Amino acid sequence: MKKVGADRIADMRNLGAGSEKNLAKAGIDTPEALREIGAVGAYHALKFFVGPQVTLNFLWGIEGALTDKDWRDISEPRKAELKKLVGHKSK
Repeated sequence: MKKVGADRIADMRNLGAGSEKNLAKAGIDTPEALREIGAVGAYHALKFFVGPQVTLNFLWGIEGALTDKDWRDISEPRKAELKKLVGHKSK
């Protein structure tokens, strides 16, 4: 079972080996480092170091990992807040 207190990013809820590799490219290589930078900071780092293929679903996954929620259970108001914080423009 994946958990917030995991030793590896890949063991955190909503995240796996691919997420762990991408976060490492952005210099975030431990759950502690992810908690320190937070979902918004991690998303910005991912967009810079990994590129435009990083989607809002990754942001929801990180938020869920940090709050121990399934990414699909992130509330719409929280998603709207996160979108604003990352500067996402709706099309």
